Amino acid sequence: MASDSSTDLSDARGPEHTADGHHVIIDGRRWRATDPSIPDAFRQELVDELMAARRAVKAQDPDARRRVHDAKTALGERGQPWWEDRAGDGFDERIAAALRALTRKRAESSICPSDVARTVGGETWRPLMSDVRRVAAELADRDELVVTQKGEPVNIREARGPVRIIRGPKL
Repeated sequence: MASDSSTDLSDARGPEHTADGHHVIIDGRRWRATDPSIPDAFRQELVDELMAARRAVKAQDPDARRRVHDAKTALGERGQPWWEDRAGDGFDERIAAALRALTRKRAESSICPSDVARTVGGETWRPLMSDVRRVAAELADRDELVVTQKGEPVNIREARGPVRIIRGPKL
């Protein structure tokens, strides 16, 4: 008996998308699609964090729902639509969510601000570096992140050159 190749192909492609690509259709419901400009490695890290956060919701972890929200916002599935202008408070929240989600995912190591810029900006990430550093400074002020240079904590507003970002005590 021959297999139905059209079924096999639709499974490989994933869920049905709307004509503009902004949403996926699952069980007749429309959901915002993940930002397609996120590089695969960063998208996978965010999906891994999302799945871990969902497991934490089941385990009744008190911070789990915030983790889910951060991962979905970083993926572009919540908050300001990813297809709109990359500016304003809504975009700053996506940057903050990506910073929090990636630092949680890499709890044993650090992230580079360019990782976040690439996540929210795709191939046009370089102009977003100043925004990422500004949002990282705000999160560092709230002790959600710690910015380091050569392994020592620094004020990102004054630091020149490459910095790394780790989880802060309040994250």
